[in-house]
Amino acid sequence: MDAVDSSSQDWKAQLNLPAPDTRYKTEDVTATKGNEFEDYFLKRELLMGIYEKGFERPSPIQEESIPIALTGSDILARAKNGTGKTAAFCIPALEKIDPEKNAIQVVILVPTRELALQTSQVCKELGKYLNIQVMVSTGGTSLKDDIMRLYQPVHLLAGTPGRILDLARKGICVLNDCSMLIMDEADKLLAPEFQPSIEQLIRFLPASRQLLLFSATFPVTVKDFKEKYLPKPYVINLMDELTLKGITQYYAFVEERQKVHCLNTLFSKLQINQSIIFCNSVNRVELLAKKITELGYSCFYIHAKMLQDHRNRVFHDFRNGACRNLVCTDLFTRGIDIQAVNVVINFDFPKTSETYLHRVGRSGRFGHLGLAVNLITYEDRFNLYRIEQELGTEIKTIPPQIDLAVYCQ
Repeated sequence: MDAVDSSSQDWKAQLNLPAPDTRYKTEDVTATKGNEFEDYFLKRELLMGIYEKGFERPSPIQEESIPIALTGSDILARAKNGTGKTAAFCIPALEKIDPEKNAIQVVILVPTRELALQTSQVCKELGKYLNIQVMVSTGGTSLKDDIMRLYQPVHLLAGTPGRILDLARKGICVLNDCSMLIMDEADKLLAPEFQPSIEQLIRFLPASRQLLLFSATFPVTVKDFKEKYLPKPYVINLMDELTLKGITQYYAFVEERQKVHCLNTLFSKLQINQSIIFCNSVNRVELLAKKITELGYSCFYIHAKMLQDHRNRVFHDFRNGACRNLVCTDLFTRGIDIQAVNVVINFDFPKTSETYLHRVGRSGRFGHLGLAVNLITYEDRFNLYRIEQELGTEIKTIPPQIDLAVYCQ
């Protein structure tokens, strides 16, 4: 690997790079050691993709992960949502792939189809100049199409565990040369519905494979898996406290029948770039989206019972700014990175602190400021108190006026 020479600034100048946005960044993104991407002796073509994507310097999770991953060590990394986790594993994965070798060399497992699409897009953008073939494979899409695609060269495969295991069992997805398995949102992947598939999938990998686990929360399931498959991992923990800095959290105490009225008031008072509104059931998502549309606001909805093509279209259009508000279930809490979202509203308050953390983490992405508003009924009061205690955070009563400076840049 060639170190980047002193002319690196010249080729950076030739790329039409977006101006770095350094305003209002919180220290979970800015408190770095001062490393540069050049310090990791990455391929020049990879550096070009990194800078063209608008990354200036590594964030703390990237500083910790990239050099360790490049040494071949297993990693167990705990970092907040929105702090650059995806690039922390995509960059070393892309660096280690040999594009001349026609084989799957990296598999990235994620729990949802939307996150698989998003992660593969990040890989494609970062690897724009590397001639690396990236493929997405998830349940709910045509198996035949995946089989046809795997007859072409694929270097990096991102997807959900069930589908990739299915292809491996059929002998279509050959993993003999896969030296790196990455699990993003590892806590969710090691829940009972996924863990057996993952353990079976690992058997298709070479014994020398490298495992990288990334998550914001590490419950007991992860500890058991770690003892079995990662005997001596390099542990990275950037989570002294769980909630994201830069997110202001409020609650409004309401009766169930007042919730829609309360939401209408919030829409009229808040300066929303884009908002995500969470409900606790599929039925309530559809009913609320209908109500919001009747109130005259633009609104999409998404949930797990929709057809995959429809889900993809909604996700893509919302991400591209076609609509201001999105109503959804917890399907959408995992790793979905839409920077324009500055307000999250829990129309239904979640049952666990983990769900709360992941929902609220949809605003304030990558160190920007965000606002979370929780509609609390009498039945929710104990959950509110417990979640505050468990996360060591304060959810304040909503004031008559919310200062724009706390959530608008």
